[in-house]
Amino acid sequence: MSRAVFGAASAALLLTGCMVGPKYVKPSVPMAPTYKEAAPSSSGQGSGWQAAMPADAAARGAWWTIFNDSGLNELEPLIAQQNQDLKAAEARFREARALVPFNRAGLSPTLGVTPFAGGLRDSASRPYFNTANANNGVGDIQLPFDLNYEIDLWGRVRRGVSAAREEAQASAADMQTALLSLQAELAIDYFEARSADAQEKLLNDTVHDYEEAYRITNNRFEGGVSPRSDVDQAKTQLEAARVEARDITLRRAQFEHAIAVLTGQPPAKFTLPAAPLHTDPPAIPPGLPSDLLERRPDIAAAERRVAEANDHVGIARAAFFPTASLSAAAGFEGTSLLNLFHTASYMWAVGPTLSQTLFDAGRRRAVAEGAGASYDEAVANYRQTTLTAFQQVEDNLAALRILEQEAEHQRQATQAAQGAQQIFNNRYVGGIDTYLEVVTAQTTALTNERNDIDIMRRRMDASVLLIKALGGGWDVNSLPKL
Repeated sequence: MSRAVFGAASAALLLTGCMVGPKYVKPSVPMAPTYKEAAPSSSGQGSGWQAAMPADAAARGAWWTIFNDSGLNELEPLIAQQNQDLKAAEARFREARALVPFNRAGLSPTLGVTPFAGGLRDSASRPYFNTANANNGVGDIQLPFDLNYEIDLWGRVRRGVSAAREEAQASAADMQTALLSLQAELAIDYFEARSADAQEKLLNDTVHDYEEAYRITNNRFEGGVSPRSDVDQAKTQLEAARVEARDITLRRAQFEHAIAVLTGQPPAKFTLPAAPLHTDPPAIPPGLPSDLLERRPDIAAAERRVAEANDHVGIARAAFFPTASLSAAAGFEGTSLLNLFHTASYMWAVGPTLSQTLFDAGRRRAVAEGAGASYDEAVANYRQTTLTAFQQVEDNLAALRILEQEAEHQRQATQAAQGAQQIFNNRYVGGIDTYLEVVTAQTTALTNERNDIDIMRRRMDASVLLIKALGGGWDVNSLPKL
């Protein structure tokens, strides 16, 4: 019997070579040979822009270290360790990964045991019963081992395994996308907080200057040199600056709270020391558009789901073909434990089963059409994800280029405004101009100084977003082999 069972199982395994449905081919995507926006110069000092070469060193691994900020370097690793959104994404990946061995188990036979012990006595009074067959009851003890195996003639089970593996890989890429997004969000919040520190320092210094201007104006009023209106204007400007300084303090506190939550800490237990932003962004070579297909985890996830949808098309098509299975049972059956394991009590049964649906009112055809439509949707999503990635890279390359030009113009405007402020202040002290000209010049200078800081912040944010758009330090080779 054992030889017969193993022989039948071996023959069944030889029949699992056929697989119906389309062979997966990675879809093509709209592609350009280079980016429209060129890469920044390595000096970052306005020496022009040049096209990045494929051999350029791209941000890898701990990409945030290129900003050379010790505070950011301490905070970023906490995302992977403590962020709860990332832990949820990691749990979703483990859930998807667990389905791979679950589906792979369908490639192997199922072996079970169903022991039974019981008795039966037929009633002599039941209808159509031959009283000659009446007895006092019989007992039966069984110890059968059952084997069931679906012969994967058309690849349905194998495609199920493949689909589960591809979904697990897509979930792993989703987790990396979440990690990269959280890391970028932390970096942006960090630079926003540093920008707020710079704004707060500027405004606090301005308040100090305005206090001195108010003191001088008040003394001039008391000495009969200046009118009361000059004192009121100085007081108005001073209090307005204090309001702006407090408003910046509020914004800074909100960014600090956001950083605390991103790093998995209660805001009440986290403090970010003040450190004004005072640096230019690093140069980030973008590589080539084709590199993006390997470096963006969301693109990899979309491509894996196309492969998964292709497997579902094959599964739907396999439903049109017969299903073959092999069943076998072997064990012992006796009337008591005394004779259960006698040679005469040994029993077995083995045989294949073939089933084919003859009519289902179009159900299988509808499932196949739906699987084909799902595949087309996955292809469109993959291509759209790629196009969006190209757009994000171009957007932030353009932002860095234009903001670098803005920064240079703004520096010149700030220097001119500061010079004008000094001139009008001297003219006021000399009695040539009214205090209104001084107030206007001071307001213009403060506005330009704040613009300097804001452009610096926007350049740092654009650098972070460019790294995110380029995939950070991730690579498609990081997908798990399941």
